[in-house]
Amino acid sequence: MYVCLCRGITDTQIRQAVQAGKDLRQLRKELGLASQCGKCLPMAKAIIKTEFDQAPSYYQVA
Repeated sequence: MYVCLCRGITDTQIRQAVQAGKDLRQLRKELGLASQCGKCLPMAKAIIKTEFDQAPSYYQVA
C-alpha cells in the first residue's frame, strides 16, 4: 500500500529499508519520506515501530 503519496513510497519499501538497518532519519534522507506534506509520518512511524518490534533481539540478558 502507498504510505507516502507525494513521493510514491510503499509500506514494502519502508519495511525492507528497516530490515536493512535504516531508521526514520535515513528513510527521510534517502527516500524523501515525509518531506512534503508530512501526512505519511504517523503511518511510517507505526510501520517502523512494528518492524523494530518484530526484529530478533540478539543481546537479551538471561
